[in-house]
Amino acid sequence: MKPAESNILLMENVFKQFGENIVLNGVNLNIQSGELFGIIGMSGTGKTTLLNTIIGFVNPDKGDVRFKVEHLLDYAGEEENYRSVFKNPKQAKKIFGFAAQNPSVYDKLTPEENLDYFGALYDLPKDIRRTNSRILLKLMGLFEHRDTLAGNLSGGMKKRLDIACALIHDPKILILDEPTSDLDPILRKQMWELIKKINEKGTTILISSHFLDEIEHLCDRVGILSNNQITNVGTPAQLKNLFTKNEEVKFESTPGNYSAVINSLKAIKGINIKKIVNDGYAITIYTPKAETIIHHLLHVAESNHENILSLNVSKASLSEVFEAITEDTTKK
Repeated sequence: MKPAESNILLMENVFKQFGENIVLNGVNLNIQSGELFGIIGMSGTGKTTLLNTIIGFVNPDKGDVRFKVEHLLDYAGEEENYRSVFKNPKQAKKIFGFAAQNPSVYDKLTPEENLDYFGALYDLPKDIRRTNSRILLKLMGLFEHRDTLAGNLSGGMKKRLDIACALIHDPKILILDEPTSDLDPILRKQMWELIKKINEKGTTILISSHFLDEIEHLCDRVGILSNNQITNVGTPAQLKNLFTKNEEVKFESTPGNYSAVINSLKAIKGINIKKIVNDGYAITIYTPKAETIIHHLLHVAESNHENILSLNVSKASLSEVFEAITEDTTKK
């Protein structure tokens, strides 16, 4: 079966085992050119191993990872659009940019010096390194700090510098492993705005994250890693439609005696509630019958002397889909 022309990266039946621990078991995945693709999975499911295998840092026991290169000829003179990461490491090095979860920049070098150093590793001429460095420093909001030692930068700035170093050679594919981990909500938002900006310039981005709400709202497609395999791939909307018919009814009131509200709801015969989450500030009700739940909620709130502050209905989140899929696969 030939890959679709829009695919820039192909993982084909990748198997990896460390000792007796199987980490990847026949993983298949296609990444399309220009997309922002998210990978989600529980801790320990092998997300980092998957990314390290894609860029050739980890050799699989079986299977292959192939990247698209335009206008290459094979030995028979036929056009060969895809090449193995493991058989063509020098070409793969030019195709990929990679930023690990923990920044790998040198603390005793300035951002400008770090970029120049990493550019030299890719054999870029001095003038290209200088030009690319200035462009990236401005893109990352680091130009004013270009002469500051990296060790004196904030955590958010250091992560931005790490991504800049991964982009110094203008790769077609940028791989990011948990780029927003250890950042506060404001810095996470800024990082995602930066990632979107890089993607809009044409770079294909493959990213792993445990912040499912961010993945849901910002990625074009999502792959779920569970039971050592990519079990499902699709847009966030496709995954939600496929795996849950529930909606979320979020209810906030004052004085906020949510335990009483929940008990009153559960006492109603025939009510269709799949799950209720009480975070202390509001309750979220998962149900396929949102309209009916809202009807009952209004009466329950009145009978419990609760003044409604907000009442919202939305499609179930990617978090619920992820829970449903992982629960299903672990039972198999």
